[in-house]
Amino acid sequence: MKLTPSGINLYTFFNLPSAWWCGVRVVTLTPEVSEVKVRLKWINKNPFKSMFWAVQGMAAELATGVLIMQAAKASQNKISMLVINNKANFTKKAKGKLLFSCHPGDSIENTFANLVDTKKPQTLWLQARGVDEEGDVVSTFDFEWTLLLK
Repeated sequence: MKLTPSGINLYTFFNLPSAWWCGVRVVTLTPEVSEVKVRLKWINKNPFKSMFWAVQGMAAELATGVLIMQAAKASQNKISMLVINNKANFTKKAKGKLLFSCHPGDSIENTFANLVDTKKPQTLWLQARGVDEEGDVVSTFDFEWTLLLK
């Protein structure tokens, strides 16, 4: 799989079909930021006419996970990655188009350096914030990832 937005979106079609059908799409991927969009549609809404929280979680998790995948590919090490904990906060009704972004700073790079140096499993917290079309934060997700060398 190519680690580009279109390559990841194609990957989701075949390997994460629930995310694909709900409209979760990567729009930006650089070492500094990832952005994932999702729009409220009939397939991802709840009875309250807003986006189901789990769909927001899929977009947020993808926004954090693709950065780890990108760092793993750049390091040329085979790793195993798994979410072991998460926290979420919802601050506004999720309507319209949401953009989840993750700005990890040096945290991924530092974690990979420790992983390679110590050869011991490492954990890392990453945050993705979902912002609506008005620029308001709708939800914030924190994911604790565990990484280990294969």
